[in-house]
Amino acid sequence: MWYLYIKSVHIIFVVSWMAGLFYGVRLFIYHTEANDKPEPDRGILTKQFAIIEKRLWYIIATPAMVLTVLSGLYMMIAMAWYKQPWMMVKLGFVVGLLGYHFICQKIMNQLASGTYKWTSTQLRIWNEVATIFLVAIVFTVILKSAVNWIYGVLGLILFAVVIMSAVKIYKYYRTKA
Repeated sequence: MWYLYIKSVHIIFVVSWMAGLFYGVRLFIYHTEANDKPEPDRGILTKQFAIIEKRLWYIIATPAMVLTVLSGLYMMIAMAWYKQPWMMVKLGFVVGLLGYHFICQKIMNQLASGTYKWTSTQLRIWNEVATIFLVAIVFTVILKSAVNWIYGVLGLILFAVVIMSAVKIYKYYRTKA
């Protein structure tokens, strides 16, 4: 019975964490673009973006990440999934997503201090990395089959190419307008 409650909590906080990651990087894009505005707009916008990013990160994204990890660990141990090969693959993707989270936190701190190391185009591409992790994790959990790994990996690569191409096409049309 507890398993279904924990699973529900896990899904809710995965959604919240992913929303925080997606929206956070989108804010980084706008924050970076605000730096190109003339004063006083630049100062006002960059200060406001730093406040919004910090609140999103520490009130939504990071607590959701922690609760996702804790509920996931509970289910993995309670259901003995750590013995399953698919779970090791999923954990690899989750570790990658955790790394992504902390790199985003570093970017947020850099932006708040006025350091702009990423262009808005680089951040748009970076924003899609979370989508690739999400797709990889979901397919790993749903398929759980070694036979489907080949198709899954090929599909993930194709998906990544399509996403990255879409970002480039969007940039082309955006700069053309």
